[in-house]
Amino acid sequence: MKLLKTLAPAAALIALPSLGLAQDEGPAPGVNASTDTVFIFNSLLFLIGGFLVMWMAAGFAMLEAGLVRSKNVAMQCMKNVALFSLAAIFYYLIGYNLMYPLGTWASEGIISGVWGPAVLEVVGVTAEGADDYGYASTGSDFFFQLMFCATTASIVSGTLAERIKLWPFLIFVIVLTSIIYPLQASWKWGGGFLDAAGFLDFAGSTVVHSVGGWAALTGAIILGPRIGKFKDGTVIPIPGSNLTLATLGTFILWLGWFGFNGASQLAMGTVGDVADVSRIFANTNTAAAGGAIAALIVSQVMFKKPDLTMVLNGALAGLVSITAEPLTPSLGAATIIGAIGGIIVVFAIPAIDKMKIDDVVGAIPVHLICGIWGTIAVVFTNGDASLGTQLYGIVVVGIFTVVTSAVVWFILKLVMGIRVSEEEEIAGLDMGELGMEAYPEFSKG
Repeated sequence: MKLLKTLAPAAALIALPSLGLAQDEGPAPGVNASTDTVFIFNSLLFLIGGFLVMWMAAGFAMLEAGLVRSKNVAMQCMKNVALFSLAAIFYYLIGYNLMYPLGTWASEGIISGVWGPAVLEVVGVTAEGADDYGYASTGSDFFFQLMFCATTASIVSGTLAERIKLWPFLIFVIVLTSIIYPLQASWKWGGGFLDAAGFLDFAGSTVVHSVGGWAALTGAIILGPRIGKFKDGTVIPIPGSNLTLATLGTFILWLGWFGFNGASQLAMGTVGDVADVSRIFANTNTAAAGGAIAALIVSQVMFKKPDLTMVLNGALAGLVSITAEPLTPSLGAATIIGAIGGIIVVFAIPAIDKMKIDDVVGAIPVHLICGIWGTIAVVFTNGDASLGTQLYGIVVVGIFTVVTSAVVWFILKLVMGIRVSEEEEIAGLDMGELGMEAYPEFSKG
């Protein structure tokens, strides 16, 4: 009997490849930290998470630069720098207070009456004064939430690449980051009616990723496909310029996602919170790995050779899929959730092409479809989730984003046009819109 007790743990490790079951036990008890220490560590979590998510802007830029043709690379870099900067300004001017209306929000309300720029705490705030600002500094909270807003706009950029004008796109970004994203985010994260209904979205599979996906889908339909993408009912592949850059961009996004999901714990002042953040990191990583390997295997079966772009999008699909609930799954469950996302992408990208919707980088399958899948998957690991409520949240956010985005896109199309001329598209947006090229030596004899 003593020998059996000794061997039992080893046997369990061999029989259970998922180490997540060991993490299902609660964190060890610890000594409660002082209020100012909790404030410091919570603020630090927001700041670290924020600059990791900011680094995702570089990931989107490199991913898009690699997946567009060389004649459009500078344009994609320009769009990503400009959209991030516009998001920073207009989320400050309008979006933050619309999303978190400084305590004036009614739990069943839809639109806040608070408009105006975000205000930070005073310089040199003391420990006593920090009590007025809650569990973390206002500056750290604003900075962290801004990065999520900018991420939503980045999703739209890749889908509409190679044929959209710069300025109409940037005007859409202003509306998206100042009104569309913050308003729907307030329904969940600002204490609005979705939160009151019990809708669960830990870090934004719906609130961030599906919103970017819905806005991108609406824009792609109104904008139309690239010249030469569809011909006589056939989908014509248009390879990207640099898969090395696309791979780099994917790894940058993978890294940034630890801040995206991990800091969404919103607290690091207790033993339990730190343990939960650690668990979120591990689940986020394994979901990405599951998505990448699933896409690798399925693309090998479907296309006879593995497709690198599918594997890259598979990793991102796994990350989006786990974002709605990265805390409660075991490592094994997180891997499966991510793997299903990777499988979805391999089937969804050709399906969207057959619908004659031109998505240059595959953002719609990754961020929209896998955002929906991830939001539904919450019910499999979180006992507080209801399938009906999750579907309700998905539908409400989807309808709102599609309608508002369509209105903005149609107005822009009517007033100033959103698509470059045929000549500019053929020559490339680098020269047509910017008058410069990312790779000028390639065009010289």
